[in-house]
Amino acid sequence: MSQNIHANLDVPAAQVVASGQTLYPAVERISAVAGIANNGGAESTSAADRDAILAEPGFGKYFTDHVVRATWNKDSGWTGGELISSKTSSGGFATQALHYGQSIFEGLKAYRHADGGIYTFRPEANALRFQRSAYRLALPPVPTDLFLGSIEALVREDQDWVSGDPDKSLYLRPFEYGSEDALGVRPAFDVTYVLLASPVGAYFPQGVKPVSVWISDDYVRAAPGGTGEAKCAGNYAASLIAQQEASANGCDQVVWIDATERKYIEEMGGMNLFFVYGEGDNARLVTPELTGTLLPGVTRDSILTLARDLGYTAEEGRITIAEWREGVASGAITETFACGTAAVVTPVGRVDSKNSGTWEISGGQPGEITMKIRSALVDIQTGTREDTHNWLHRIL
Repeated sequence: MSQNIHANLDVPAAQVVASGQTLYPAVERISAVAGIANNGGAESTSAADRDAILAEPGFGKYFTDHVVRATWNKDSGWTGGELISSKTSSGGFATQALHYGQSIFEGLKAYRHADGGIYTFRPEANALRFQRSAYRLALPPVPTDLFLGSIEALVREDQDWVSGDPDKSLYLRPFEYGSEDALGVRPAFDVTYVLLASPVGAYFPQGVKPVSVWISDDYVRAAPGGTGEAKCAGNYAASLIAQQEASANGCDQVVWIDATERKYIEEMGGMNLFFVYGEGDNARLVTPELTGTLLPGVTRDSILTLARDLGYTAEEGRITIAEWREGVASGAITETFACGTAAVVTPVGRVDSKNSGTWEISGGQPGEITMKIRSALVDIQTGTREDTHNWLHRIL
């Protein structure tokens, strides 16, 4: 099997940006789909049951009939790409990932367009980020062509799970973990890659509504030199207690601040943040700069480009809690939004905290520029706006 891996995975995303290089460069989308064996069998969900699920899919509650699995061994490398029934499972109680957390994942979506075709959005960018996460967790990077090929194989096989409703999509979850049964504290010698898929509905079934956020003063998501920019399971496990605190204080999400000075805004839960300064054509968008401690989101990267396409100034920088609060109070900061694969763009309407006060943004309503950015991005993903950057990848 190909070892199609990006170079320089040891270079942090922040350093790539600082050098002036493109964080997620456009590449030829080479696929290993022809080498993925179809061992799925005949078992599948009935059309009636599938239609009932697709009518109200929720998010991550149901899964398609198949998964793609590939394995890696330190002697033979990546082998055995196969499409199998999603009912198949393996692994023992000594599985390395259960004990030492050698586990990473990605998230992207497949969309059915009006022409009947099924597309994904910038899958090669997710492949690159997946490889960077693997490098940081001492896992073997999944070759880009295997990553793309697994998506093509699974979506083609389970294409009936992709709804024609533009508000619905098929969420794709690639993940990789140390699957060796061994208790020695070292990188696993046997590793498994799996791709599974889940039909999802509109993230905002009642319309886009601003969320409330809680600034975490007591907990830290990531520190310099840690795994902040890796999409690894441990980062999310460590975040759950802060999310519980946010919920206990009546907030939807948690906002993380830096671990060193404890004042700079980093990201929101599993999403990146943007701050809008000013209004109209003169508005300026700022997102916290990559420092190695926050996730280099693909949606974040796309919005930086798309905002400039729309005529706005869009840049990376640093913003403190005080600057956020005072900027809103003075009217300098007119909107705040979060972005990520699941919700695409989420307005932030209220901020609360233990030590820094409470403030409302944009009257607690979605801001004009937030919604303009969201609409432009969703329109590209769903095929109703011209894709001038070759971000879409057609599968069927």
